[in-house]
Amino acid sequence: MIKGAVFDMDGLMFDTERLVYQIWQRTMEENGYEYSFDIYKKTVGKRTAEVRDLYKELYGEGFDYQNIRTKANIYFYEYLEKEGVPVKKGLLNLLKYLKERGIKISLATSSSSKTALDLLNRAGVTKYFDKFVCGNMVKKGKPNPETFLTAAKELSLKPEECLAFEDSINGIKSAYNANMKPVMIPDLLQPTEEIKPMIFALCNDLDEAISVIKNI
Repeated sequence: MIKGAVFDMDGLMFDTERLVYQIWQRTMEENGYEYSFDIYKKTVGKRTAEVRDLYKELYGEGFDYQNIRTKANIYFYEYLEKEGVPVKKGLLNLLKYLKERGIKISLATSSSSKTALDLLNRAGVTKYFDKFVCGNMVKKGKPNPETFLTAAKELSLKPEECLAFEDSINGIKSAYNANMKPVMIPDLLQPTEEIKPMIFALCNDLDEAISVIKNI
């Protein structure tokens, strides 16, 4: 029986992955660095420290990651102030459906608590969540299962009693290794042959995920 639902954030709840890629491409080019989608893909689902190390590996120890990130964040929040948070199709319907059935809900994101709570508040969905597990609250990021195991513990549930909603490959690996039931709604990345056996259900959008829950 499903008693809990654990949600990734970027690319799953909010259409922020594309936005962040466009912003980083702009920021990197403005600062004289070549940038590509292939580089960006390597950062999806990773915590800040892991992304910083990746960029230093690619661009050298002299790469001023904090400076570039600060400039990118300015562009990001300028967009949010003007356009609002880009909410994915079906998010509100799914959250309401889960709440009506008494299913506990937790966040499980690689983003920091500050960023995550700001986005949730801007999107008006904070009230649906019982617990929040963010990148700064765990020692090991996805694909390590710690994020999802922590979420289950916070909800006082066994991992096998939880669905995990994810869009990324690392996220699916993390949820699967935590012994949850991973539901993938692909965003920028389609499931690879490696992770297809790990996926409990594959959906086109969050509305479609409601049907998955009804059939469990």
